Amino acid sequence: MAGLLAYRISHELYHGENRLLDFLKNMADPAENARVAKLAIRLQILRGFLLSIVLYPIIGFLGELSYLLRFIFLAGLMFIYTDFASAIPFPHNIEGFIYMKDRYLQKSAFWKLQFEMIVFSLLFGSISGWLLFS
Repeated sequence: MAGLLAYRISHELYHGENRLLDFLKNMADPAENARVAKLAIRLQILRGFLLSIVLYPIIGFLGELSYLLRFIFLAGLMFIYTDFASAIPFPHNIEGFIYMKDRYLQKSAFWKLQFEMIVFSLLFGSISGWLLFS
């Protein structure tokens, strides 16, 4: 959901021949867009499953925390580990600031991409914090 919302406000990063993120598939190309549409849901479900595996050993501990602390922990975990401190360089994370060419490091791209991750992290923290222990 966060990705779809963010795509609406930042499609110029992903769309057309002059897109900033030219190392990603061009969503204006019907063949590339169709491939993404075909794979996205299945692979995002797999991604979610893989991310959940690392939480299994600490589920008992999380159950002892208040909802607010679960929310803060889970949202923070998603934001820091899957985004800002990720090992994969992208225009809005630490590795990107170090390794990416300046043309990819535009302020508008940084904030548009951060918007998606902040929404994603808040949704993940609130929903998973509630579902895991309600």
